[in-house]
Amino acid sequence: MLSRVRDWVTPGLGLDTGRYWIIDDSGHPKYGKHSVGVAHQYCGNVGKTANCQVAVSLSLATTQGSVPLDYRLYLPKDWVDDRARRAKTGVPEDAVFVTKPQIALTQIKHAVADGVPAGVVLADAAYRPSVRVS
Repeated sequence: MLSRVRDWVTPGLGLDTGRYWIIDDSGHPKYGKHSVGVAHQYCGNVGKTANCQVAVSLSLATTQGSVPLDYRLYLPKDWVDDRARRAKTGVPEDAVFVTKPQIALTQIKHAVADGVPAGVVLADAAYRPSVRVS
């Protein structure tokens, strides 16, 4: 669905004026622990650590507007490690832990493969590349 929205919206974005790929995550407060991915983690909507679900998104933006390209639920390691809870909520057995930056990188790779016009990638410090010092 997002690819159809992208194809419909992109022509009106004025891509010739500059393009940006925006990586961000959004927290959605939840009460209880049964919704997939709910954990005590940072929730931007409330500005602190709270019980919430988090999703990572990639958007294409210009000075004219923006369009979402991808949106993926982040599954905390505790969820991945809890087979009984995953089975109860329908999370596939082969689910593996993936960090938010890894999700973002996969989203970028999919956007490139889909032919989305490249742009400057904008993200906060949580998505900075890892640096190895030898």
